[in-house]
Amino acid sequence: MYNLTQKLVAEFLGAFALIFFGAGAVCVDFHLRATGGLGLLAIALAHGLAIAIMVSALGHISGGHFNPAITIGFWVTKRLSTMDSVAYWGAQLAGATAAAFLLKLVIPEEVGTNVFLGTPELMRDFPRWAGMALEGVTTFFLVLVVFATAVDERGTFRSIAGFGIGLTITLGILVAGPFTGAALNPARAFGPALASGHWLNWGIYWVGPLGGGFLAGLLYDSVFLRKSGG
Repeated sequence: MYNLTQKLVAEFLGAFALIFFGAGAVCVDFHLRATGGLGLLAIALAHGLAIAIMVSALGHISGGHFNPAITIGFWVTKRLSTMDSVAYWGAQLAGATAAAFLLKLVIPEEVGTNVFLGTPELMRDFPRWAGMALEGVTTFFLVLVVFATAVDERGTFRSIAGFGIGLTITLGILVAGPFTGAALNPARAFGPALASGHWLNWGIYWVGPLGGGFLAGLLYDSVFLRKSGG
C-alpha cells in the first residue's frame, strides 16, 4: 500500500512526462517544419505513448491519473476524497509546470516563442463552444476508457490498461488536434501556458475536459459498475 506522498510523486512524474514529451514533440515539429515536420500522427503518438508508458510504470502506485479530468471522475464517484483530489491536482499541475519550464530552458527561444512551448490553441475562427465541445467529448471517452480498463474489475486486463488509455489520447489528438490543440487535460494546457505566458482561450481547456471527465466517471459508475451484481 502506497502512502499519499508516494502517490503524489507518481502523479508529478506522469504529468511531467506528458508535457515534456508531448509538448516537446510540438516544439520539434515546428523546428523541423522546413523539412516537413513530425506531423500530426507523430505528435499524437508522442502524447499517447508517454501516457501509456507512465500508466504502465506508475499506475499501480497512484492510479495513473496524470490529469485533473481523470481525477474529477474518481472524485465524483467517491473513489478519491476531496482533499486527496486537490492534492492530486496540485501534483499534476506542478509536474506539468516543471516540464514546461524545463522545455523553455532547453528549447531554442525562437522555437518556443513561435509555438508557445506547445500550449494548445484554437484554430483561427474556430468557435469557442465547438472547441469546448471537442475537448469535452474526447476527454469523456478518455475517462470512460480509464474506468473500463483500470477501474472495472470485469473489464480489460489492467496490465494493458496503459496502452488502451494511451491509444485513446492518440485518437483524441488526431481528431481534435487541428482544431483545439487537443489538450484533453487541464494540466497539459496549464504548464506550457504558465511557462510561455500564453493564456488565450485558457478556459476551454478547463471547462471542456473537466466536464467530460465528470460525466464519464458518473456514467460508467452509475450504469455499469453499480449494476454489475444484477
